[in-house]
Amino acid sequence: MRNFIYISPNFPSNHWNFCRQLKNNGLNVLGIGDADYDSLTWELKDSLNEYYKVSSLENYEEVFRAVAFFTFKYGKIDFLESNNEYWLMRDAKLRTEFNITTGFHNEDMDAVKFKSHMKAYYEKAGIPVARYHMVDDFDHCKAFIEEVGYPVVAKPDNGVGASDTHKIKTEEDLKHFFETKLDVEYIMEEFITGEVQSYDAIINSKGEPIFENGNVTVTNLMDTVNLNGNTCFMERSVLPEDLLNAGRRTVKAFGVKSRFVHFEFFRLTKDQPLGKEGDIVALEVNMRPPGGIAPTMMNYANGTDAYEIWADMIAFDKSDRFRSAHKVCVFASRRDGKEFVLTPEEIREKFKGTLIEEGRVDDALSGAMANYMFLGLTDTEEEALAFANEILKEKTA
Repeated sequence: MRNFIYISPNFPSNHWNFCRQLKNNGLNVLGIGDADYDSLTWELKDSLNEYYKVSSLENYEEVFRAVAFFTFKYGKIDFLESNNEYWLMRDAKLRTEFNITTGFHNEDMDAVKFKSHMKAYYEKAGIPVARYHMVDDFDHCKAFIEEVGYPVVAKPDNGVGASDTHKIKTEEDLKHFFETKLDVEYIMEEFITGEVQSYDAIINSKGEPIFENGNVTVTNLMDTVNLNGNTCFMERSVLPEDLLNAGRRTVKAFGVKSRFVHFEFFRLTKDQPLGKEGDIVALEVNMRPPGGIAPTMMNYANGTDAYEIWADMIAFDKSDRFRSAHKVCVFASRRDGKEFVLTPEEIREKFKGTLIEEGRVDDALSGAMANYMFLGLTDTEEEALAFANEILKEKTA
């Protein structure tokens, strides 16, 4: 029996589904986390063969000892994954030290975690990238801005989502950024006016996609995080041909194998130095599933089970379960503290045929995904937007 260590199987809360499908496929599923065993859901407990609690997943020595214990007890570890952006570097270090041959190792991580390194691989795929400057001092950054023009965006070179992202529109903003920035390496990029669209796929060991899907971010993620806004994005089962091609070329350029990936692109909404309106421009790669409940939304949009397809890829390197229902699943999430036109009861009544799920967002994800989400399933993107617009419409003073 092959051994699979899943790091932090309880977060995000839907990741028990990955563990369940691995176990259904005959793998020995071993969890490592810092939550008390008694606090785990019964679904997760039933999906694990054993769970090892550490006091903190931030403590590398403790996690190392947990992997060593499982290795001693069960033999060679065949797979180790968290499917979580935050732990990707940690995953690679553990694989390297325990000679786990599946997945990324230390030497692979610069290309997939640092935004500045990603650009060369996107360019290798023939996809335009934003002009950039590694933040050093005020004068050099000002010179870069004189070249590309205001606004610019500054963010950690190794960051997650839109965390600590700054839109700099004036010289005063630039001064404030230097006065308040953290002691980490930042990348500064020209601002791109476009809609964020993703290519999400499950890739087998030959670098071939066995499942393809994607989302469209309707609300501005940077504003959602920095201005405490509401959130809306859509999972769609049918992707435009140019986005499919860009995603597949990116898979090849990065040499992706045996992974769930989430690649982000801009579709330009007006002509810019990088291209014409409608063109595809690179944003960043994420070598893990799209965040939060997005894999479940893929299931609704496609009438399939993305968790099962991923587990089939791990166990069998293929899957015959993929199908498409040609639907759109939309996520509309409200920020706590705001007043909305429709009450939850009115939403349930008005959208009886469309609303498929609702609930609280995990607190750790609420910065980007707000606090209380409603999922809708529609036939078209236009219907999905109409659903979201009514749910997120706020009362005016």
